[in-house]
Amino acid sequence: MLELRTSCENCQKPLPYDSPEAMICTFECTFCKDCVDQIFKNVCPNCGGGLEKRPIRPKSLLAKYPVSSEIVYKPINEAEFKIKQERLIDIPLGER
Repeated sequence: MLELRTSCENCQKPLPYDSPEAMICTFECTFCKDCVDQIFKNVCPNCGGGLEKRPIRPKSLLAKYPVSSEIVYKPINEAEFKIKQERLIDIPLGER
């Protein structure tokens, strides 16, 4: 089951279960659309993969499959991330 994290791992912007601004990578790292578009340029700072819009879980299933209560906060080190980003940004997602 997809883990629904409730805030951006970089800036802590709230991302409730139905947020249209929640973005995830293949490992469920969760970021807001602003961080993905303006800072990361679609390079996940953790795994280097791309980020996509997180699906919205139907409200009727939240009781059975609740959002995560764990807060993940790992703001990027800008200098370290810039090196990773420059290395990966021009490589197609399937080849990273």
